[in-house]
Amino acid sequence: MAKKIVQKEDMVLRKIAVEIPIHEIKTPKIQKILKEMSVALLSQDDGVAIAAPQIGYSLKIFVVSGKIFDKDFLKGKGLPKDKKDVPKDLVFINPIISKLSREKDKVPEGCLSVRWLYGITLRSKKASVTAYDENGKKFTRGASGLLSQIFQHETDHLKGVLFIDHAEDIKEEKPQK
Repeated sequence: MAKKIVQKEDMVLRKIAVEIPIHEIKTPKIQKILKEMSVALLSQDDGVAIAAPQIGYSLKIFVVSGKIFDKDFLKGKGLPKDKKDVPKDLVFINPIISKLSREKDKVPEGCLSVRWLYGITLRSKKASVTAYDENGKKFTRGASGLLSQIFQHETDHLKGVLFIDHAEDIKEEKPQK
C-alpha cells in the first residue's frame, strides 16, 4: 500500500529538510524511505517526482519518475499498464542546485501535495544538481525543460517552499471522471 501523500496544510511541508549523513544512505531505514517514495509516486498517474517531506519525512531526498524519459508519457499518452521498459527512477539525496541558467520561462506547474491547484511559475530553463544516489555515490546532473523544472520544484520542497508561494494564475482543475 502506498504511503499517503501529505497535503499543503501539513506542517512537514513547511520545514527545512534535514541532510542525511552519507554513511546512512545505504541503511535499511533510508532504503525503506526511498522505496516508499517510489511506491507513492507510482500511485499517482500524473506524478513526475516526489520529495521526502511529501510523505511525511523531513529529509533532503527527492525521486524523479523514470516515466519522464518515456516518449509516450511526454506526448501526454500516459504509460501503458504493461510497459516493462520504463527507465528506473532517479534518486537525489542531499541535492544542491549547483547551476541555474539566467534564462527563465513561465511554465505550468502542479504538485501532488497541492491537489488540484495549478499555476504558472517562473523557472530557469536549465539547472544542474549535485547529489548522492541510492548507493551513496556522488553525481552531478544537468537538465533542461521538464527535468530542470522538476529539480527546482523538488529542491523548493526541501526548503519548505510550495509552488503556490510564488505561482501566478492559480486555478483549481479537478480531474475528469
